Amino acid sequence: MKLKPLFNRVLIEAVAEEAKATKSGIVLPDSSSEKKKQSKGVVIAIGDGRLNEKGERQAMSLKVGDRVLFKEPWSEDGKFEEDGKKLYLVDEEDILATIVD
Repeated sequence: MKLKPLFNRVLIEAVAEEAKATKSGIVLPDSSSEKKKQSKGVVIAIGDGRLNEKGERQAMSLKVGDRVLFKEPWSEDGKFEEDGKKLYLVDEEDILATIVD
């Protein structure tokens, strides 16, 4: 399945999170009490951008290959799995930051 996001949507492939550990090496499990999870991923496709009030296309601030921190969607509608990869389709506004090395 190939997806091309529309408007200001972004298709992200999730990156496996490293296990959290204390300085002494004790591995801490993910807390189930987290209400809204933030995840890391790589942008694999972007839409053409949103239309403004004048009908002009607003450019996206991301590009394919950007590493990002994003809010996972609440519903299952924006979550996909293909070839064992977790994919998320989110609005550009759900991208919290780009990860810069």
